[in-house]
Amino acid sequence: MSVAYKEARETNYWLRLLEKSSLTKINVKNLLIKSEELMKIISSIITTTKNRIKN
Repeated sequence: MSVAYKEARETNYWLRLLEKSSLTKINVKNLLIKSEELMKIISSIITTTKNRIKN
């Protein structure tokens, strides 16, 4: 899961760069929102898994 989180973070990084650079006319705002949601979900899974392993 930590690999998935790192990949989601990297995707979010590139989307932010695309948005700021205006290299494309594609509206990346929705993609940014979705990538942030995905990062939150993966982060929650990682936290829950770590807590269950401790107990």
